[in-house]
Amino acid sequence: MTGDFRLAPARVGDLAAVMRVMEAAFDPAYGEAWSRAQLLTLFALPSARVCLAWDGAEPCGFSAARMAGPESELLLIAVDPEWRGRGVGKALMADWQGWASAEGAEEYFLEMRADNDAVHLYERSGFSECGRRKDYYRGGDGAIRDAITMRRTSRTAITR
Repeated sequence: MTGDFRLAPARVGDLAAVMRVMEAAFDPAYGEAWSRAQLLTLFALPSARVCLAWDGAEPCGFSAARMAGPESELLLIAVDPEWRGRGVGKALMADWQGWASAEGAEEYFLEMRADNDAVHLYERSGFSECGRRKDYYRGGDGAIRDAITMRRTSRTAITR
């Protein structure tokens, strides 16, 4: 790892790189990782975008999002554990919101497991809780967890 990374829109040919990050970043106990087939559907949607973070030729993070009218939803964001704390997640969040804004987004949404540490990244990116689904996630560890829906408008301030 060089310490530097670059972001680029992902293409179907990058599916293996996205899956490499997915497998490293998502704990199987929570059952949140997507399959190759699920990811492939995103590449076919003109209203969706997958962005990859690269350290040279090695993938170190990705985001997947979609547009729905004036709203954009972050479907997935993942950073390889070796790259966490280096600004990759923050850069992917900014990239998603920049893309969505250019596509006409006025509101941004994401959903997360209630005990996910990524909440700090989302809050720093201007998101706040707007809803909760009780007992939504049923992980492979047998635990049942709530889902939190978070929202940000184009007028919401981003903290550092």
